[in-house]
Amino acid sequence: MNYDQFFKEAVDKIKAEGRYRSFLNLSREVGNFPFATNHNTNQKIILWCSNDYLGMGQHKDVIEAMVKTTKEMGTGSGGTRNISGNNSAIVELEAELASLHHKERALVFTSGYVSNDATISTLAKILPDLVIFSDSDNHASIIEGIRRSGLEKVIFKHNDMADLEEKISKYDINRPKIIIFESVYSMSGDIVPLKEICDIADKYRALTYIDEVHAVGMYGKNGGGIGDQMNMMERITIIQATLGKAFGAMGGYIASSNNIVDAIRSYASGFIFTTSLPPSLAKAATSSIKHLKVSTKEREMLHEQVNKAKEALTRNGIKFVDAKSHIIPIIIGDPNKCRQASQLLLEKHNIFVQHINYPTVPRGKERLRITPTPSHTDSMINQMAESIASVFAELGIVQAEQAA
Repeated sequence: MNYDQFFKEAVDKIKAEGRYRSFLNLSREVGNFPFATNHNTNQKIILWCSNDYLGMGQHKDVIEAMVKTTKEMGTGSGGTRNISGNNSAIVELEAELASLHHKERALVFTSGYVSNDATISTLAKILPDLVIFSDSDNHASIIEGIRRSGLEKVIFKHNDMADLEEKISKYDINRPKIIIFESVYSMSGDIVPLKEICDIADKYRALTYIDEVHAVGMYGKNGGGIGDQMNMMERITIIQATLGKAFGAMGGYIASSNNIVDAIRSYASGFIFTTSLPPSLAKAATSSIKHLKVSTKEREMLHEQVNKAKEALTRNGIKFVDAKSHIIPIIIGDPNKCRQASQLLLEKHNIFVQHINYPTVPRGKERLRITPTPSHTDSMINQMAESIASVFAELGIVQAEQAA
């Protein structure tokens, strides 16, 4: 039996469907973001799909904190949190995160994916009769956490509060319930109707769990996300987010009450049985969070450049989903043309915008996703919009309806 052939056929199937993912070999340049070098071709390119939303991964204070800590404490943590991997850098980081979100305590994981998966799947160990109400557009890490929990789940239509209330109202008011949702949805840019969801949670005695991965650092007076922006963090039971996007580092976390965090810390396999983050990464993240708590410059510049990008796309006849967030999805609706558009933008215009195909988005909703940053200049923005228009004309792309 040729086992290797099974794996080849699995990949061939993805290729035939236009879903095969190729990776660029990139080097970002410190002090020159959003430029990078594509080592596949040795060309200098401009990144238009980075999750380093504020360029904090290049900030001198963040880099200095990481380098200084590496020289003082070494490269790795040396163990799991339970044995020898709990260090002063992570303890300081968790205190900073708890303060950011106005919570009693925070808990750091190795990634945002792990923090969702581990936390949600652990809920069953503590509340075995819990019912989970989950937005239909929730991230794969949330879906996997729900699956692994084995708990009863109810999916409500994306951002549809009438559908949520209709479904949650059918359950006994005294049965444990939790509503899980994102604040800014990564593929559509949609923003959650947070007040309405919290009102429903209060009415039906449900816990709330918000994924602020694509919002922390960029929204709110202190960069605490949509909950911070709407002054509603106290109404959210568990806040989950990442250190790897706007904060420019790596890792994930939750922030909540002391009792909830302590229970997750004590029961979550994804936290217990893995090496903790290196102290250098923890210090870099803390430096970034502290900076963005007091500096509004990066947030203001981000949203200013996002608005300019939307104006430039409109001037060039490019339709997009305007969800009022920093994420700009451009629906193409065909996996092959979406991939070809991405390739032509890279090859002819030195612009890197990764195509987004199924299963990340539904079939027929294939898209490019533009993420402007404060470092993208006005001329870069105009070139990006003109280049997309040129590529669409070359490929004969007639855009689909711009509904995410």
